[in-house]
Amino acid sequence: MERVKVLIIGSGPAGYTAAIYAARAGLNPVLYEGMLSGGQLTQTTMIENFPGYPQGVDATQMMGEIREQAERFGTDVRFGVVTKVDFSVSPKKIWIDEDTELEADTVIIATGASAKYLGLPDEQKYMGEGVSACATCDGFFYRKKDVAVVGGGDTACEEASYLAGLCNKVYLIVRKPFLRASKVMQERVMNNPKIEVLFEHNTLGLYGEKGVEGAKLVYRKGEADEKVVDIKIDGFFLAIGHHPNSDVFREYVKCNEEGYIITDGARPTTNVPGVFAAGDVADPLYRQAICAAASGCKAAMEAEKYLKN
Repeated sequence: MERVKVLIIGSGPAGYTAAIYAARAGLNPVLYEGMLSGGQLTQTTMIENFPGYPQGVDATQMMGEIREQAERFGTDVRFGVVTKVDFSVSPKKIWIDEDTELEADTVIIATGASAKYLGLPDEQKYMGEGVSACATCDGFFYRKKDVAVVGGGDTACEEASYLAGLCNKVYLIVRKPFLRASKVMQERVMNNPKIEVLFEHNTLGLYGEKGVEGAKLVYRKGEADEKVVDIKIDGFFLAIGHHPNSDVFREYVKCNEEGYIITDGARPTTNVPGVFAAGDVADPLYRQAICAAASGCKAAMEAEKYLKN
C-alpha cells in the first residue's frame, strides 16, 4: 500500500498553495484534484481581484499557472475523488474512487464549497456569461448595468447592497412574502433606492443572445393571481447558500450545522491530529480565492510542523 507524508485533497487555490509550500519543504505531497480541476474558481471567467494580475486574468489560466508552480516543486498531481476515509488510525487511510487505498501521515482537506443553484438549465447555459454565485468576484463587470440577486437571507441582502454600489439597478428576487435576513440587513435593502425587492417571485428561466439579457419570473405561482413577469437584466446572481464539500469526512472531523469544517481559530487544525482544513470548506464567511490561498499556506506549514514533532 502506498504511503505519503502529505495528502492534499482538492485543487483550488487552497489545495494548490498548500502543495507549493509542502513541496518546497521537501514533503513530496500528493494532490488529488477531485471532480473539478482548478476548483470552483474555474466556473467564472475573468478574475480581477487576485494580486499580481493588474489587467485581470482568465480563471482557468490562473489556476493552471498555480498548478504548474506546484508541480515544478515536485507535487504529484493526480486525478481522482476521495470516496472514503478512516481518520481513526495513524497513518490515516484514504480511498480514491472507491478502490485505490492509500495511507497518509498528514491530510489537508481543501475540497471547497459548492454554490447552491436553482437547478435551471439556463444557469449552466449562461455560466460565466451573466450567471454568477459571487457578487464580490464578478460584480465589477456589471458597473452601471441592471442585475438580479436571488435569495432572501443575509447573504442575498449583502450581495444586493454590494451590487447597488456598482450597478444601475438591482432586483432582489425573493420566493417568500418576506425576507429572512436580519433586521439591519432588511432595512439596508428596503431603504436603498437602487434595490427593488420582488417578493413572491420565482425564476422560470433566463434569456439572451449573447449572454444574459433578461429573466422570466412567475409571481405568486399556483395562486389565482399568478402571472409571468419579464425583467431586463445583464447579470443574474445566486445567493441561496453554499454546500461545503465535507460529507465524506464528517464521521471523524467536527463540522458546524452547515457542514463547514471547524478549525482552531486562526489555525487550520481540526479535531483530528494530523488533519488540516483549508479554503472554502472551512470558511463560511469570506469565500475568496486569496483567503483560500492563505489558508492553504497555513495548512502546509502546520503539516510540516506536525511531521517534525
